[in-house]
Amino acid sequence: MRVHGAPWRNYSRFIMASSLDQLKQMTTVVSDTGDFESIKAYKPQDATTNPSLIFRAVEKPAYRPILDEVIAKNKGSSLSGKKLAAKIVDELLVAFGLRILEIVPGRVSTEVDARLSFDVEGSVAKARELIGLYEKAGISRERVLIKLASTWEGIRAAEICEKEGIFCNMTLLFSLGQAIASAEAGVTLISPFVGRIYDYYKKQTGIDYQGAEDPGVESVRQIFNYYKKFDYDIEIMGASFRNVSQILELAGCDLLTISPNFLDDLSKSDAPVVQKLIPEEAKKSSIERRSFDEKSFRWDLNQDAMATDKLAEGIRVFGADIEKLEKIILASV
Repeated sequence: MRVHGAPWRNYSRFIMASSLDQLKQMTTVVSDTGDFESIKAYKPQDATTNPSLIFRAVEKPAYRPILDEVIAKNKGSSLSGKKLAAKIVDELLVAFGLRILEIVPGRVSTEVDARLSFDVEGSVAKARELIGLYEKAGISRERVLIKLASTWEGIRAAEICEKEGIFCNMTLLFSLGQAIASAEAGVTLISPFVGRIYDYYKKQTGIDYQGAEDPGVESVRQIFNYYKKFDYDIEIMGASFRNVSQILELAGCDLLTISPNFLDDLSKSDAPVVQKLIPEEAKKSSIERRSFDEKSFRWDLNQDAMATDKLAEGIRVFGADIEKLEKIILASV
């Protein structure tokens, strides 16, 4: 089952509506948080998490009981050490996902351990484990997206998963090449990281990019135009925003995953929101169709210094936060 953005509406209906409500008329809004109260407040369609968000959540007194509950369920386990910690991390991710699914009407994204980003078999096995935990809890797999890093191996793992009916969200995606390879693998959804692209170019140039000139915005627009021109049935979910301008420049994208602070800003504003990404216009784009095998994918990624740098950095950060979670768990069991 593929869930797409809301139908386009007449802008005259937006009078007096908040910017957030206007945006929801042209884009499916997804909450980028592990904070249940924020999700309840802004009523997104879907929600997405990652190891960093879950790590920050369990550091808060309000959410620590979720971790304690999962640890308690594993008392007396035959596993120990890192194997037990890994099992508890998986169950913790799903525990957060289950609570989120009680709030949102759509889907939740749950991430495969970033340390498996170059391991096809390991990633597939972990995806099956996570989906199994959701199904054991009575959640159908149509309501879950498994997040995988957009490495060559991650994309191959997603291809296998999709054929088994495990729907995938390709994360840490920074280039058109990654997006094309993901589309050719038949994934359900991709998450281009707008803000991290912006961060890279701002650091390199010293320019505080604004509006349509923002390189992160340009990257998503390029992917959107490519997918729509060549009729790929793949959802695009812009992610990792640094300011509201980036969000508004991508109005019309299939989905946008937005952190609570920006959802709050949008809900308090009544500035008009104009659709910037339009499928019919994208079909008119002058873009050459491309295809990748492993060698050409790796070369294309290598030639993109930004994408290479941010992909590696993202894997390191997510991997480090998984290790921090495991240390908390090992100190508690």
